[in-house]
Amino acid sequence: DSLFRQASSQADKEKRGTFRKAAKLFRRAGEAAPGTALQQDAMYMQGESLFFADRLVDASEVYEKLQEEFPRNRHIDQVAARLFAISRYWIETAEADKDKWVPINLTDPKKPRVDVDGHAVRVLDQIRYDDPTGRLADDATMAAAAEFIRQEKFEDADEFLTDLREAFADSEHAFFAHLLGINVKLENYRGPKYSGLVLEEADELVKRTRELYPDKLQQKDYAERVEKAAATVAYLKAERIRYRAEYREKRHEYGAARYYYNLRVQRYPATPHADSARERLAKIETYPAQPPQRLSWLTTIFPDSTSTDAPLEMNVPAGESEEPKTLLR
Repeated sequence: DSLFRQASSQADKEKRGTFRKAAKLFRRAGEAAPGTALQQDAMYMQGESLFFADRLVDASEVYEKLQEEFPRNRHIDQVAARLFAISRYWIETAEADKDKWVPINLTDPKKPRVDVDGHAVRVLDQIRYDDPTGRLADDATMAAAAEFIRQEKFEDADEFLTDLREAFADSEHAFFAHLLGINVKLENYRGPKYSGLVLEEADELVKRTRELYPDKLQQKDYAERVEKAAATVAYLKAERIRYRAEYREKRHEYGAARYYYNLRVQRYPATPHADSARERLAKIETYPAQPPQRLSWLTTIFPDSTSTDAPLEMNVPAGESEEPKTLLR
């Protein structure tokens, strides 16, 4: 304690050395009283000493060890605040250093050697895990989601934003979790050939945002963002139907194609896809619903596997056994 107080009044360079000495003594004090309140205080002060000595990586390890060994320690809020500050510093430095060609840090004890932003997100996630009802849990969740968005890891961002909406509904970040969540889901959409589940989720999120935050949407910027997202969802949904209609038309299944074209016109009349659907409907209006059956003799030999009829019997050449044999035998 004396060394810690002494370091607080020293010059920067001397101060860091004194804080390191204090950290060593706090570590020894904690080891001398395992499992006690004294060890909790000693570990916390060890972390504080390393934090002020600019040994942020070592400090984070001590703080996390304290949370792991004493989940209900009396310093839990202060530790969460320190870890949050460390993670934010790592994120900011990672963003500032993103254009540097040297990927390994060998000299700066304030940063991890590699994957600085990855360590930052891990620390933020640990804050949520250590104290899910703590006052910084929602802040850590939002900060992790924002970092994943910056890294363009939209699936991970979606997971954190979903957690924020569900677990921290009364958080000050809840509205932005909805707003960003819509955009993240649209980023996760892969096109009409793939699943449209994220589009349905985005559509539902647009509706929930309008229902829960009418006051926020009084602001022009937010209202325009939600309207744009809603229009994008409608356009992409219409595009999925267009893809199915064109696929059926290429296969000359004009009945199914007409069904999908009509669906586009009915559900999304305001999208550009509706006009093209009307054009195609006029073009294929008189075409047969099903393509002509080609190679029909194959159907006789290889009947539809879904048929309830018995398998056809093979023709038995003269002179062979008259016992009927089926294709399944």
